[in-house]
Amino acid sequence: MGVIIIDGPTVQAFVNDDIQFRTAVDKQFVLLDTNNDGVLSRSEMRKAFETTRFLETDFGVDKATPPEEVTLLYESIFRSFDEDNNGTVDIDEFRSEVKKIMLAVADGLGSSPIQMAVEDENSFFKLAADHEAARIANSS
Repeated sequence: MGVIIIDGPTVQAFVNDDIQFRTAVDKQFVLLDTNNDGVLSRSEMRKAFETTRFLETDFGVDKATPPEEVTLLYESIFRSFDEDNNGTVDIDEFRSEVKKIMLAVADGLGSSPIQMAVEDENSFFKLAADHEAARIANSS
């Protein structure tokens, strides 16, 4: 686990760097596509969200969420990714939705930096912070 400092402009710069962002998102897509069929199924997406546990905790404290409510939340998330409503999420749909999410987070953060604990080295926020650090290092 690591701690990063991040703000909205840092996230926006990462998302707007087409090569870096596409590389990061495509890598995550490949990791999630466990059966290697080139699309994400409901079960692959749910498995990914379950590992993050973001629906089962409230600021790191476990909370009891009824299973039917969790299923409805996962289904809603899946539908937002499945733009063409064909029952699977292809790489373009995945990129598009991740980009929307990241830009919404950037808008929410604004220019005030926050500290964030990240467990995954491939976290998009960690990659955004690394992208910003590299930009600063290259400009000096």
